[in-house]
Amino acid sequence: MPLQRPFNRVLRVRRAYRFVSSTVFRQIGPGKDPGKPERLFRAAICAFCSLPRPSRREVVQLDDLALPLFDSVSPEARRFAAAALSECDPAPAGLVRRLADEPISVAAPLLMRSSVLRDIDLVRLIGRHGVSHARAIARRPGLNPAIANLIRALLASAEARSAPQHGEPQDDPASFRAASAPPPPAGDRRGGDRNAEEARRHLRAMMRPSASGEWKVSGYAKLRSAALAGRPGAFELALAEALGITLLQARDIASGRTCAMLLTALRALDLGAEQAFLLAAATFPAEFAHAEDIRQFLDRFEATDREAARATLRAWQGAGMATGGQALLRAS
Repeated sequence: MPLQRPFNRVLRVRRAYRFVSSTVFRQIGPGKDPGKPERLFRAAICAFCSLPRPSRREVVQLDDLALPLFDSVSPEARRFAAAALSECDPAPAGLVRRLADEPISVAAPLLMRSSVLRDIDLVRLIGRHGVSHARAIARRPGLNPAIANLIRALLASAEARSAPQHGEPQDDPASFRAASAPPPPAGDRRGGDRNAEEARRHLRAMMRPSASGEWKVSGYAKLRSAALAGRPGAFELALAEALGITLLQARDIASGRTCAMLLTALRALDLGAEQAFLLAAATFPAEFAHAEDIRQFLDRFEATDREAARATLRAWQGAGMATGGQALLRAS
């Protein structure tokens, strides 16, 4: 994409990030220098990390600047960003999640330390990337016990598959021993199966959208703010977080030809008809040119069965996990 728009944003970033010399940004001028995206990306990360207490606006600014440059920077720049942001709180959620979805050589610091990654993010990352990410996540302080149990089951399963069929089993690397517990004895297989099933039950509960009154207030407010923010991708990020699905799935829902999928998603969240309409109208304004369009939406929303919508959401959540991750979950 053209670099002029990200470069224009750097003027705002430079004013906000007063702790880094403005010379760093002046050296990155307009032009066709192929190295400019990477220098701009690194400078923005350095500037953000130098702030003692980043404001919400500054967090959003870094997301707005860095995400359009992400595909243009090298793996070394991504590793640098992951290591730097792993110590930041707060940190830009979009950039952190994008970095955590990279290979383990990039993502490891964030998987082990970042407070931005929630339990549902960790579950999806394990499902998508398997053992490599699971080992790093196992080293997080205060890890949810359900996720810890799942990781132990996955690592034990991987150890069993990699062990020689005859002779003594190979010693595990130190990092593997630190991240996993020994597999249960052969005679206690039933107990291991029960533990794995208990872990899966907790994980399903974490992935189920909350219908509590607290979520209806705070969760809807976050979706509404994102839908009305006017920033590309803001609503998609908020929708992915609320539904427990991938960002790609949220983009499909929010950019479809009609708002039918969004209607189902909002019904699964147990929102009111008026709340759902506001979000749908902000996302698909062309669909509500006449009062009759509004009436039809409200009728369809109220006629949609809530449990059927939640079943559809669970199917979306399952589809968001990689096939290899699903196989590991079944084997655990």
